[in-house]
Amino acid sequence: MFGALSTPILPGVFAVAALAIAYGGTRMTGQADLIADRTGLGEALVGGVLLGAATSLSGTIVSITAALDGRASLAFSNGIGGIAAQTAFLAFADILHRRANLEHAAADLSNVFQGALLMLMLALPLTAWLGPDVALFGVHPVSVLLLAIYLGGVIATHRVRQDPMWEAVETEETDTDTPDAEEENAPSTPRLALAFGAIMLVMGVAGYVIAQVAGELTDRLGIRASVVGALMTAVVTSLPELITTLAAVPRGALQLAMGGIIGGNTFDTLFLVFADAAYRDGSLYHAIGKDDVFWLSVGLILTAILTLGQLYRQRQGPGGIGLESLGILVVYAAAILIQTLTGGG
Repeated sequence: MFGALSTPILPGVFAVAALAIAYGGTRMTGQADLIADRTGLGEALVGGVLLGAATSLSGTIVSITAALDGRASLAFSNGIGGIAAQTAFLAFADILHRRANLEHAAADLSNVFQGALLMLMLALPLTAWLGPDVALFGVHPVSVLLLAIYLGGVIATHRVRQDPMWEAVETEETDTDTPDAEEENAPSTPRLALAFGAIMLVMGVAGYVIAQVAGELTDRLGIRASVVGALMTAVVTSLPELITTLAAVPRGALQLAMGGIIGGNTFDTLFLVFADAAYRDGSLYHAIGKDDVFWLSVGLILTAILTLGQLYRQRQGPGGIGLESLGILVVYAAAILIQTLTGGG
């Protein structure tokens, strides 16, 4: 379909799909905040599960499409690169929230729990890559384990919120999750759900276009698939997370902003599950290269810094940015430089 298009036109198609994904992100934040208030599930859980999964839909389609086309590196690096990019987005949100360090103000045990869960889930693909090349019906056992851990983690996150055994100490800078007063013309819950689903559909189609165009550009321009995946498709399909995060902070929905990123990152590990199932030439984890695993390690490092920042809860960092946010930006920038200049080490 896209193979018939000339090379100069492909970036334009890529940009249009990226705008569609960005537009979807601008519409989802307010809807997710309303859903959190109406259901009583809370911003952290709705942000981590519903908003995280919805904004990750286009990225999911990219990884599945790339895997079906036999592009293992693109499928893998798209998901893992998105985790790194989205974590860096939180640092920008921290800069935007001037009153206090975002990790301090958005203190919520659900987000800390999901951060630890994410580190566990990121460690498993690394173990699969280092272990023996095994697959049952073309699917590696680690993919099944990742899906089981994610589903168990969603249930556990809800229980942590409902009956916490640890609680964050509230300070005058802590922003508590309280329902907002609804506007008189707010849509009904069924209409809200229908609109949310329609946006997800648009973003899914845009994700398919992104994957096809990215594959064509990789072949025609000779760019490494890991670079295209981690720094092009991953960043573009992560635009909803950037937009929803930056939109949530001025609204005062800080747990939604934090939960949307961490939950989205946790859901993004399932890209590997779907891509492994779609990749028909054996285990996805043994079809990737060193460059792809490099981004896996970067995701682990960034998640560890973010989780430690939530536990340390620095009130105010130098220059209005928390030390963990500064560390995240430095590590991410260094990773881009290393990947670009040396191919990931």
